[in-house]
Amino acid sequence: MKEKVVIGMSGGVDSSVAAYLLKEQGYEVIGMTLEMWRDYPEVCEDGIEAAETAKILGIKHEIVNYKKEFESIVVDNFVSEYLCGRTPNPCVLCNRVAKWAALLAYADKIGAEYVATGHYANIIELPNKRYTVANAKFAAKDQTYVLSKLTQEQLRRTKMPLGAFESKDEVRAIAANLGLLAANKKDSQDVCFIDEDDYSDFLKSRPGIVLPKPGNFVTKDGEVLGKHKGITHYTVGQRKGLGIALGVPAFVTEIRPETNEVVLGVGDDIFSDTLTCKDLNFVAVDEIPVGDTVNLVCRVRYHHNGEKCLVTRTDEETLFVKFEKPVRAVTPGQTAVFYDNNYVYAGGTIVGK
Repeated sequence: MKEKVVIGMSGGVDSSVAAYLLKEQGYEVIGMTLEMWRDYPEVCEDGIEAAETAKILGIKHEIVNYKKEFESIVVDNFVSEYLCGRTPNPCVLCNRVAKWAALLAYADKIGAEYVATGHYANIIELPNKRYTVANAKFAAKDQTYVLSKLTQEQLRRTKMPLGAFESKDEVRAIAANLGLLAANKKDSQDVCFIDEDDYSDFLKSRPGIVLPKPGNFVTKDGEVLGKHKGITHYTVGQRKGLGIALGVPAFVTEIRPETNEVVLGVGDDIFSDTLTCKDLNFVAVDEIPVGDTVNLVCRVRYHHNGEKCLVTRTDEETLFVKFEKPVRAVTPGQTAVFYDNNYVYAGGTIVGK
């Protein structure tokens, strides 16, 4: 009897080809589309396209309404973090507590041992019997960063067949040969529930939300420079759209929700050689004992290449990071992902410098 695997299908080329590859490997593949934000079938094309792909591949396909859970778990957290002056990464949270939770729940319901996705990453078992995600061969598309909060059980039961590919062209070529509509479909946007990264308009549209009022732009020492529109309009590292002229290029270096201030800096003010993070998820090891220090590489955002650092477990909840070279725009709310060689060692949420 074939082993069953439930694959999350978005209607895009990556998950479509991943489903095909799993079938070729001998699995009984069941496609599952999670409708998390848009209604099906009135306005949502993802479920329709995934169903058509499943028909071409000769696999079963289900559409599961997950809107209520997605909104309460992911969207509400996104809103509350912005209101508190932080810049969250909803994809990292969504993967652990929404997508994988839903996929595994459905897999258990139908007696499937594995779940799968079209992410560019490799799941490996280390000599210590821990599971982790290792970098994809296609470095430009590597998605290990957004998978850094997955649990051991989630990793143990997951297949990611695209990790071995070296380019997106290879994946699109397979889709084209199969006659899939997704072959030339554009890649999905970063945040699925926001159009064109217009976060402030999205926050204003949420029922019952009272946005922070305008306040002061200040220097790090508290000197008032001018007025800002409200802290939800800004993120650390932002340069454009500040609406203030200082005569030199200025950046947001800090957001102070307790005083409703946005701190501006120039030059090297945007760089930091330390950070602290909480909400820890140890992946390659059970934990870093309190007081211990480890040499790792840390990425402070999705498109960051990473920087060598010393990571110290200061207490049960906190890691303190000292970088070898200063890094740009350490942003509270973003995910810090730690690597040992080419695999994820741990992940956490940045809380300060």
